Amino acid sequence: MIELDISEQIAALRSTFGDIRAVLDVDSIAADIARLSEAAGAPDLWDDTDNAQKVTSALSHRQAELAKITSIGSRLDDLEVLVELANEAGDEDSAQEARSELASLQKLMGELEVQTLLDGEFDPSPAVVTIRAGAGGVDAADFAEMLMRMYLRWAEKHKYPVRVLDTSYAEEAGIKSTTFEVDAPYAFGTLSVEAGTHRLVRMSPFGAAGKRQTSFAAVEVVPLIEQAQSVDVPEADIRIDVFRSSGPGGQSVNTTDSAVRITHLPTGIVVSCQNEKSQIQNRAAALRVLQSRLLLLQREQEAATKKEFAGNITASWGDQMRSYVLAPYQMVKDLRTDFEVNNPSNVFDGDLDGFISAGIRWRKGAH
Repeated sequence: MIELDISEQIAALRSTFGDIRAVLDVDSIAADIARLSEAAGAPDLWDDTDNAQKVTSALSHRQAELAKITSIGSRLDDLEVLVELANEAGDEDSAQEARSELASLQKLMGELEVQTLLDGEFDPSPAVVTIRAGAGGVDAADFAEMLMRMYLRWAEKHKYPVRVLDTSYAEEAGIKSTTFEVDAPYAFGTLSVEAGTHRLVRMSPFGAAGKRQTSFAAVEVVPLIEQAQSVDVPEADIRIDVFRSSGPGGQSVNTTDSAVRITHLPTGIVVSCQNEKSQIQNRAAALRVLQSRLLLLQREQEAATKKEFAGNITASWGDQMRSYVLAPYQMVKDLRTDFEVNNPSNVFDGDLDGFISAGIRWRKGAH
């Protein structure tokens, strides 16, 4: 006869859940959903495509937030019923199911609790992530591609929509750089702690056998700013170049000059986009990213806190925030939080939540 008693743990979860609901303001989320649903139902919604996409995207984000919170509340209720049934029947299988559900809810609650720490001005925004190969030659280009896959797999695990805007491939292996959007609630606040220089130590598959190689890659994360907030970019301040898309191949690659590169002359910021089907679409996407970067730069200059956002990332020795070690031992360690794991393959497969949560808590405590 078993006697499962996890009432204290459930009570603690309910208390935390109540605090989280208050901080996230569930009533406000529900009100936003009602307002956005009404706007989305307007018969002339799609007369303005840009506005329609904003409305539907915002509605989807808020619905996802409310669904997550509602689901946790329901699962807490179900857990109490499951414990009661397990005790009445003396069923070890049901008891084990209850313990597993408790652990799952504790993990989910931890993630939701971390979200309450994301209270920065741009934290709720979608994110634009740029990865650039740094020092280390071919290994660095390969590492940059490994990081790209890591973040795309992380987004896939969370079912976050991703749109790759531009990828510049290196000659021998890997990539020189890539830029992609992650369109999810709090994507910027969540991923902003990933900005910085990442270091890889391994036995190089490209160099002499038996020789360890250290390489670097830079990760930049900026919020995707709504157009209403964006800065004006005079035509005289930009140079627009068009060119043919490059990459591994495909029927539409290298057939037309549809890729677009925009250079902001006063700041030297360069943004490229080649993954949309037309030059007009690529230009619009590149301009939106440029406006986001310029607004961020403007805010950084005003607040004199450049390091809070994209930062000054050199992608070389002495600047790394995380080390990925594959030889002579296996470890991934964040040098700011001291959070570490001994399974790099899982990390490169998108298992990043532990690092992100530790980074958000660290940042909140450091300010």
